[in-house]
Amino acid sequence: MTTEKIMVLGIGNDILTDDGIGPKLAGDLTKMDLPAEVTFKTAAVGGLELMETISGYSRIFMIDAIRTAGGKPGTVYFFSPDDFRETMHISNLHDINFFTALEVGNKLNYPLPSEIMIIAVEIAEDLEFSEELSPVLRKRYPDILSKTHKFLLEALLSQKS
Repeated sequence: MTTEKIMVLGIGNDILTDDGIGPKLAGDLTKMDLPAEVTFKTAAVGGLELMETISGYSRIFMIDAIRTAGGKPGTVYFFSPDDFRETMHISNLHDINFFTALEVGNKLNYPLPSEIMIIAVEIAEDLEFSEELSPVLRKRYPDILSKTHKFLLEALLSQKS
């Protein structure tokens, strides 16, 4: 019996204020109650570069920053590639976007996950250099972490039953 390969991938640049929300959440989630078979990684890339990172995993949960028109900083969104919303790193100006990369990978029979979920956190600031979150995200961070943990726990445990 083989164990399912599952990854939580925090995407973002941890020296660009709120853009580092993905890696920060991934790091904090490693200290929380989640199934032992989950691997945690971080990345500051998008598009084709993510393909190698996720190759060989059966389930991927990506955590990334997002900015939407009128979005409230700290809001957590959960969606799949079918529900596509443009996130900060899953699409890259110097590369094809992640969803196009997935299409190419599928056509080439590249070993891609059968399930991809995206956890996107609405951010306030991503242009200032800082290893700290903006004040609004810092204030809302415990709730963001709690919602993300709850979502992951429910998604992972529902597959086992």
